[in-house]
Amino acid sequence: MSRVTALVAKELADLRRNPGVFVPAAITGFASLLVPFFVGLIVPVITGERLSDSSDFQVAAEMYRLEPATVRLSPEGAIQAWIFQQFLVMLILTPVAAAMSVAAFSVIGEKQARTLEPLLVTPITTVELLTGKVLGAAIPALALGFGVFAVYAIGVAVFAEAGVWRVLFLPRSLAVTFLLGPLASLASLQLAVCVSSRANDPRSAQQIGVLILLPIAGILAAQLLGSLQLTLGISVLIAVGLTMVNLALIVLGVRVFDRESILTRWR
Repeated sequence: MSRVTALVAKELADLRRNPGVFVPAAITGFASLLVPFFVGLIVPVITGERLSDSSDFQVAAEMYRLEPATVRLSPEGAIQAWIFQQFLVMLILTPVAAAMSVAAFSVIGEKQARTLEPLLVTPITTVELLTGKVLGAAIPALALGFGVFAVYAIGVAVFAEAGVWRVLFLPRSLAVTFLLGPLASLASLQLAVCVSSRANDPRSAQQIGVLILLPIAGILAAQLLGSLQLTLGISVLIAVGLTMVNLALIVLGVRVFDRESILTRWR
């Protein structure tokens, strides 16, 4: 554990010296925040038409007015609650993007800087090395993701109708943020580490994250079309599946990380 802790500290120190790594994640986080506020608050101001005046949102209004936490909301507030809860899935994109960027920098960046080889000749094992790399990338990625959620919740509390913010703290909403978000980030991180172990280009590691981004986009689209309701039970089932994927990626990561190849043949 002392070797892993030391490696995590080294990874975090390297990231502090290279804040540009987080630019893609910061852009993703800004876009994830902008879209729901634009749809729920800015569009009605621009068009001069309240959301509750549109028949397209009546089902959402009735559904959310039956929730114990939002039963006192007006029709407009109920529709805002629906919008902000549905787009909560988009916030998962921020820690996923951060995890991919950091993982690519952590492995391929060190290859290019020739700082990985000295580490590989130490007594640290492959499991310890990958654990330190994963934790060193996961900690800032999750911190950024939770920070975006905090900004999201504060923004909803300040700008939306009174009481709308409560929908963000329903069990199903918390499951999306604090269960699916970390697991999806860990999966994308481990995929990026697996690719980084063999690739020479950081973009190759980042592009593999599409395997995680596409299902997230699919869930969001299905929710908006009304074909899926991301309940607590469904979130738990997805979390179980992601847990199994992460366990498989742990085994795969250890197998594909070829220390000898990095030391002797990498260019």
